[in-house]
Amino acid sequence: MAKPNYGYEKRQKELAKKKKKEEKLKNKGERKAGDGQDDSTPNDAANEAIGESAAPAEPASDDTP
Repeated sequence: MAKPNYGYEKRQKELAKKKKKEEKLKNKGERKAGDGQDDSTPNDAANEAIGESAAPAEPASDDTP
């Protein structure tokens, strides 16, 4: 019967941890860098709605004296 290769399993586990950690750091960096620049964030959509309502309204029509 073949014996288990614990060294291989350990190495694969370490590589998976390393990959996950790198992805986490990359995502964290992207979120930090994109705080005020990303247009797809929900907060920006809310700010745009507020900004539109605060903008001066255009005249309804030119017929009124």
